Amino acid sequence: MKKLLPLFVYFVTLQLSAQVISGTVTDSKNNPIAEANVYLEGTYDGATTNEQGVFSFKTTETGSQTLVVSYLSYETFMMLGDISFMKDLNIVLKDDINTLDTVVLSAGTFSAGDNSKVNALKPLDVVTTASALGDFVGALQTLPGTTTVAEDGRLFVRGGDAEETQIFIDGIRVFTPYSPTTNNVPTRGRYSPFLFDGITFSTGGYSAEFGQALSSVLLLNTTGIPDQEKTDIGIMTVGGVLGNTQKWKTNSLSVNASYINLAPYNSIFKDRNDWDKPFEGISGEAVFRQELGSGMLKLYSAFDTSSFELTQEDINSADGVHFKLNNKNFYFNGSYEGHLSDNWKLQTGLSYTKAKNKISFDDADIDDDENSYHAKLKLKHRFNNYFKLNVGAEYFSTHFTEDYQDVFTPSVDYGYTNNISAAFTEADIFFSKKLALKAGLRLEYSELFKELTLSPRLSMAYKTSEKSQISLAYGDFYQNPNSNILKFEQDLEAQHTTHYILNYQYNGKGQLFRAEAYYKDYDQLVKYDSDFASFDSNYNSQGYGFAKGIDLFWRDSRNIKNVDYWVSYSFLDSERNYNNFPNSAQPNFANAHNLSVVGKYWINDWKSQVGMSYSFASGRTYTDPNKSGFLNQKTKAYNSLSLNWAYLLTPQKILYFSVNNVLGFKNINGYQFANTPDVNGNFASRSLRPAADQFFFVGFFWTISEKGTDNQLDNL
Repeated sequence: MKKLLPLFVYFVTLQLSAQVISGTVTDSKNNPIAEANVYLEGTYDGATTNEQGVFSFKTTETGSQTLVVSYLSYETFMMLGDISFMKDLNIVLKDDINTLDTVVLSAGTFSAGDNSKVNALKPLDVVTTASALGDFVGALQTLPGTTTVAEDGRLFVRGGDAEETQIFIDGIRVFTPYSPTTNNVPTRGRYSPFLFDGITFSTGGYSAEFGQALSSVLLLNTTGIPDQEKTDIGIMTVGGVLGNTQKWKTNSLSVNASYINLAPYNSIFKDRNDWDKPFEGISGEAVFRQELGSGMLKLYSAFDTSSFELTQEDINSADGVHFKLNNKNFYFNGSYEGHLSDNWKLQTGLSYTKAKNKISFDDADIDDDENSYHAKLKLKHRFNNYFKLNVGAEYFSTHFTEDYQDVFTPSVDYGYTNNISAAFTEADIFFSKKLALKAGLRLEYSELFKELTLSPRLSMAYKTSEKSQISLAYGDFYQNPNSNILKFEQDLEAQHTTHYILNYQYNGKGQLFRAEAYYKDYDQLVKYDSDFASFDSNYNSQGYGFAKGIDLFWRDSRNIKNVDYWVSYSFLDSERNYNNFPNSAQPNFANAHNLSVVGKYWINDWKSQVGMSYSFASGRTYTDPNKSGFLNQKTKAYNSLSLNWAYLLTPQKILYFSVNNVLGFKNINGYQFANTPDVNGNFASRSLRPAADQFFFVGFFWTISEKGTDNQLDNL
């Protein structure tokens, strides 16, 4: 009993000296928060709030302590102070804007990837969409805002020509993203879709971080360090591919190589061209990744060489037009992204492009040589969850030379050097989980034009319900003219456009709906006074135009078992007065109506996925010299239905079949007219048809992975 008495006195003393911590926890609208955790950091003293948001608990701690209040979907509250003052507290928890139900700044932007809150496309849609044929550009052409220009193969976005869309890998510019080609033979993107795990396609109103693009930017992010080693083998009707990934503790190396030769295919499936040498190309890519503390270094390089020679029908030449091309292209991209501290993040990188084209066009020989690089530094500071600031600077440099000669002209050189310095700043401000704002400025100086431009960018979004939101975006955008102009004339101005965008978005479980209206105002476009841009043309920057329209998108992978499908529709009204246009007119690359329907169905009993892709585009303008006016006629509508079938021989082996334009629609891309009229004063014409009405593809793909868990099933 004598031994228990001191212990009893000790506990009584503790109870008498214990202090009570109390208060109420509410949200920003003064609603009580029940079941919130309240405790002193580093102790077992705490409690949870009741239905009225009230808490109370005793502690024997003294002096300065940290009180912590936490609850799901709210920012954790921390208060440092003396215990004696922690009574009858009124604590307001702020919404955690990092949660999935937070508003997303998405006007004009489609994202794909595991890190995206709103997925319009998945990266694997590139290889499983029937009409895409493994080209990421082909997959993106099923999204609204794009225009069907079947004979070209590049991205035409919202009334802009293909030069107005720029492509970036890990935030660094790609200067020559497409393989060169000739008239009526569509090009393809140079880079393998399997090396990218994130795609962001901005159809307008994009961030101040990016410039030198009047219409849109396409951002491709390479994969991080893989989880295992693997080898990929592909055998196709047009060639073969081979890839290998090696992984170590903190780094990895992925290498891909491909060989394409269309000679065997063209010997079986003849097209409308007279081929002397069908397309043949060799390409290789390598990505090295190195973890450096809290950051990641990526070194990406790609090389390809291609050649072909053909004679194409021409109404003004009985023997046709002979064309020969040899191309070599090298691209290097080095980037680093990492944390300097808890609140500072660094992104930096450098790209270099070396591109050489040797072209023979009838009696003319043209040698092009381009050397370009892009250096960039970006810092991001997180003040708190509600305010983040980006600042950065970058430098673009392009040196282009061309040697031209023909039977009448001795060798003559053209060229230019186009250097652009830029600085940008942009703030992300989240007022709450429902309201967010992004505001930025971009400053660019062109050494070629001795011109300084300032581009404000602004976007905001408001969450109208748990699954829906509305967004607004505005911005000014500048872009220097392309090589076809600058090699002849440098006394010009940067071309300019202003974007206005209104967006509505619904993002439910397995469902996504987007509706977007936009208006683009163009000025300072290049004009010249000849049939084609030439050394003796007169140039100015007095061109102008507009583009306006509505884009609709719906994707559903929920309501029909084993079916994933999406539908996109775009209406475009666009006119321009630029290049050699005598007056404002709808340009010949602009379709008023574009519709795309893509569907994929998994058949478990057959271990197969079947897919379809249907494209419709209303007619495009052309000029009929037999009638008055400029761009006075339209072609018939474009239609194409493509089908594919992927059959899993084993989880590691897949057999793939696809047919483009399976119904054989006789599409017409335009018309060519004779240079001179016949004896009756009429200009003869011929229709410009695709080189082939259909394209058949068969491929076998085999993945050999270290653990056996990375397999071809991931590609469906």
